[in-house]
This record gives sequence, structure tokens and C-alpha cells, in this order.
Amino acid sequence: MAHPEIVSEQEWAQARGELLTAEKEATRALDALAARRRRLPMVKFGDYVFATPAGPKSLVDLFEGRDQLAVYQFMDRGPDEFCPGCTAFTNNVTDLDTLARAGVSWVTASDMPLPQIEAYQAKKGWTLPFVSSHGTSFSADCGGSGGFLLSLFLRDGADVYRTYSTTARGVDRVMFIHNILDLAPYGRQEDWEDSPAGWPQQPTYG
Repeated sequence: MAHPEIVSEQEWAQARGELLTAEKEATRALDALAARRRRLPMVKFGDYVFATPAGPKSLVDLFEGRDQLAVYQFMDRGPDEFCPGCTAFTNNVTDLDTLARAGVSWVTASDMPLPQIEAYQAKKGWTLPFVSSHGTSFSADCGGSGGFLLSLFLRDGADVYRTYSTTARGVDRVMFIHNILDLAPYGRQEDWEDSPAGWPQQPTYG
């Protein structure tokens, strides 16, 4: 199997140092983007009634008394069909207690009916909160259009505002497994990556 070039320790340290310089530049660019993100304006958002295991809840209820809320929209692909990408993302969500201590509540919403969500949640052993937006325009109003989406909201009393949303590679950047694989010699081993000749690769959605 192909592998990186073998060099001396001194040559490796020099190459690593050059890459570190580029990595620091990228980190500073991400810090600057985060600063811009914190300065985004916000837009008033409507209220919705979600089906939950504890009964109907409003969007304000999902904040659980906190001021910030993160909502991941899990795709609805019809009865008994579940998005593998959303499944992988949900497997990745953890440490919600620390998030809560920072003032951010988390919920995963889906247009799937609640019984379908609960059955899949039990099968996967997930303990994170799920709610159903089935029969509401919540997903469409967020811009989900039947896809997956990560949205952030801010609450001011009973008023809710959307502050940020992202999908595709914007959601990808918070995936633990992808971040680790991006550090590994062979990367994610997907055919869209710019890798040296001979590196193992497979179709992204194979």
C-alpha cells in the first residue's frame, strides 16, 4: 500500500513546522469567522408545537429555561427509512451537560412522526432529546427543505430569534470522526479528497 515518504527526523520536523504555520493561519481565519458569527444579526422566529415523549412542547419550552438552543434537523426519508448521514451525526453528539452549563440546550428535531423517532432512538440506544416537528412548518421555515440542518436560536423572554444556521460541510465541521480522520495519514479515504496517487479511496456515498 502507498504511504507517506520516509524522511529523517530533521526533515520531518521542518515539514511539520511548515504545515503548522499554515494550520495556525487557518485557525486564526476560523477565529475571525467565529467573531463575525457572534456579530450576526438575528431574526424573529415563530412558535411551533412539537410532539415530545413528555407531551406537546413549544419552541420556547425546548430551551429548558436557558437562553440559547441548538437544533439539529434529522431528515425524514419516509416510514422505516433513516438517513445514514443524520444517524452518523447523531452518534457523534455527546456531552450535552457541558453544553447546558454553557447556557445552550440541545434538541434533535425531525418531521418524522414521534413513534417512528422513538422506535429508532431505542434501537440506536440514543439518550439525547428528540422531538417531532411533523405537521408543522418548522423545518421548511428553517430552510431545511427536507434535508438536514443545524440551527441556533436565542431567547429573550418568550421571544425566539434565529441567530445562525448551516448545512452540508458546515455541519460536517463539528463531526468528531471527520476531524480525526482529517489528521490521519490516509484522511477520510473518500474519492473527493485531494490525496497522493495510490492512497486508499472509495466513493463518498458508497
